[in-house]
Amino acid sequence: MPRMTFGQGEPPWGSGGSHTPWNQGQPGNQGRPGHQGPGQGPDSGPTPDWAALAEASAARTRRKRLLMIGGSVLATLAIGAAVAVAIVSTDNDGKDDASPTALPTASDLPSDTTQPVPSFAATTPPPPPDPKDFISSAAKDKAPISPGSLFPGSQLTMGTEVYKKGATGSTTNCASVARGDLRQVLSGNGCTRMMRATYVKGKNAVTIGVALFDTEAKARKAKEQADKGNLLSLSGAGVSGFCNTVVCRTTANSYGRYAYFTVAGWTSGKNVTAKDSTVYRTGDDVAEFAFRQIIRRGEAQASAAAEQPL
Repeated sequence: MPRMTFGQGEPPWGSGGSHTPWNQGQPGNQGRPGHQGPGQGPDSGPTPDWAALAEASAARTRRKRLLMIGGSVLATLAIGAAVAVAIVSTDNDGKDDASPTALPTASDLPSDTTQPVPSFAATTPPPPPDPKDFISSAAKDKAPISPGSLFPGSQLTMGTEVYKKGATGSTTNCASVARGDLRQVLSGNGCTRMMRATYVKGKNAVTIGVALFDTEAKARKAKEQADKGNLLSLSGAGVSGFCNTVVCRTTANSYGRYAYFTVAGWTSGKNVTAKDSTVYRTGDDVAEFAFRQIIRRGEAQASAAAEQPL
């Protein structure tokens, strides 16, 4: 009885009587028993190549996927191109036909692109006011003045010398406190005010008189013409009269619109001689103090003017 065989993956039966190890010496297909193998009909053909079929199906799937991706890319590119064309078309509306991407040539560019450096005019602060300007004319010399501000305190110290202050006074009738030719000099040059003060040390006394004029020129002229007259001494406040009927030492100076005069002598009533150095010193110290006070007056007004906003 022939052996029963199954078609489980074995090679197909050959039509020309090919043999397998199982049917050696047996006839070919014509002599196979009429038994149905698993999954085969009585007349089924050769077994399908399932691996090949699966590979072919996968290849078809890949081709479809690539076609879909390629189509999407092409559609995206087409939409982008259409948008770009629309933008360029909009930018060219109302403009000339020049290419929007055209760049200037080298000849169109400026040869010197350096930005100019800003320049500023040189400025310097104005010079400080000259103190003398404020004491050279009545028009500018506006600060208040009085015997108290011109001769402050109860005593005067000059170096090692200390002088006690006596009486002070002020008048607009300058000639009334002068004698001799000085009376006419003061009136003739337009003296507007005379302020006096007396200082004493021991038996030496001196009266200082500061006269105010409208201009520096008038004050200078009064000083130059005062060689034949003198100032009346001022007694009081503990100082007895002096230099009324005896020889005393006198001086005359000017600075700015101010002329200042001194008369110095002995309170004992004796005449002053060239040997009386203490009398000379007393007169010179008080005259120097008056000069410094006039300068300080100018400095104070100049300083105040410098602090004013421009």
